[in-house]
Parts: sequence; structure tokens; C-alpha cells
Amino acid sequence: MSESTAAKLSKLGITLPKPTPAAGTYSPYIISGNLVFISGQVPVGPSGLEFQGKVGDKFNVDEAKAAARLCAINILSQLSAALDGDLDRVTRCVKLGGFVNSVPEFGDHPAVMNGASDLMVEVFGEKGKHARFAVGAPSLPFDVAVEVEAIFEIA
Repeated sequence: MSESTAAKLSKLGITLPKPTPAAGTYSPYIISGNLVFISGQVPVGPSGLEFQGKVGDKFNVDEAKAAARLCAINILSQLSAALDGDLDRVTRCVKLGGFVNSVPEFGDHPAVMNGASDLMVEVFGEKGKHARFAVGAPSLPFDVAVEVEAIFEIA
């Protein structure tokens, strides 16, 4: 029998935080048919917002990857809430989309997004491989370095 998603998270030392509420007039997630759409998640950690500032100025690629990973942890938290705690219902991570708050000359957005992509594969294995976009942005809400959204297929 394959290892549960909860066991994989535990092995990775990840405890999912309480999902953050929407910061506006939208839902943190929507289930439509067998798809779960997770609204953009920012790097909120135990002490609140983290990684505020521009990539290529305040943060290097490795630091921005850590921000993207934290966004992905928050995605998993929202996904867990959507699925009443049963992440084993995930049949595939379909797509991730990432926005990187970067200086104009920064061009390594895909490397930053690997922080989120790598976590999905660590947690879900082959089911974690997904389509993706990674783009630069002149600014993001709350001046965060990265924001990531996701789509999952569920059973």
C-alpha cells in the first residue's frame, strides 16, 4: 500500500497551518466537478507575512524559492480544507501558476517557481507533476515576493 499524503508531509517536517481567510471578495478555493481551484496564496508563515520585497533586490533565487515553497504549503492547507482533511483524494496536481515580484532585469522566474513545483512532487509523487506558468510582476499584494495559485483533480 502506498504511503498516505499525511505521512509524506510528516516525513518532510511539514505541519499544515490553519488556512488563511480570503483577503477580499473571493473564495480561497472552489470545487467544480472533480477540480479544485485554489486562489493565489502568498508566503504567510507562523509570524504572518514573510518574504516582503522584490526578487533580484531584497531576495535572491534561493530565498524566493523558499517563498514559493511556503506559498505551496499554504496551497496544501487550503486544499486540505476543501477536502475536509483528506488529501489522499488528490488524483493529480493539474497546474500551478506563479507570479514573482521582481526587478525588471530579473529573468529566472521558473527557478523561483521550482520551490512550489518541487514540493508538489515531494508530497504527491508522480501525481504532483503539473503544467505551470511563472511570470514576473512589477508588484504583488502586500509587497510579497511570490504568489502561487493551483488546480487539482480529485476523486
